[in-house]
Amino acid sequence: MKRPDSVAVGTIVWLGSEVMFFAGLFAIYFTLRSTSPGLWEEQTSNLNVPFALINTIILVLSSVTCQFGVWAAERLQPHTVKGQGWKSVGMIPWFWMTFALGAIFVSGQVWEYAQLITEGVTLSSDPYGSAFYLTTGFHALHVTGGLIAFLLTLGRAFAVKRFTHKEATTAVVVSYYWHFVDVVWIALFAVIYFIK
Repeated sequence: MKRPDSVAVGTIVWLGSEVMFFAGLFAIYFTLRSTSPGLWEEQTSNLNVPFALINTIILVLSSVTCQFGVWAAERLQPHTVKGQGWKSVGMIPWFWMTFALGAIFVSGQVWEYAQLITEGVTLSSDPYGSAFYLTTGFHALHVTGGLIAFLLTLGRAFAVKRFTHKEATTAVVVSYYWHFVDVVWIALFAVIYFIK
């Protein structure tokens, strides 16, 4: 019987603790909504839902490109090979696409923060502003951490002489984290932008 990879198991356990962290942030939102419905209604009117939806789609697409990169890594194919279709594309190009989409998402969040600040929604303006920036800011930090992980994974793929199961496992573990931050964002997006 084959034992599960200890790095993958450790990552899953760590992501379980991250679920608890984000659950606390969600609790802030639900408490605020129930205790200050007027403030909630007033401040959510400042949110740019169409822009946030486009930014969310970009992040979800990054999960798709990430998964294609994982499949390439599992085939031990870091580089693009001759052939037709998506199976000819290696892990490295897929992960670069994922990195670019993730960077666009974070840039979009920074742009949204700038817009909200001009509307008077700041970290210290009121409880809603604090809740908004804490939840989305911590998520943006997690996405940034994922971007750094992609750079390290890509660097490792270039540094090794032969791409092996060890490098493929690294790609898979990074994908667990990336899919996690995507799922958390989808839940945050629903809570922040759609619950009025």
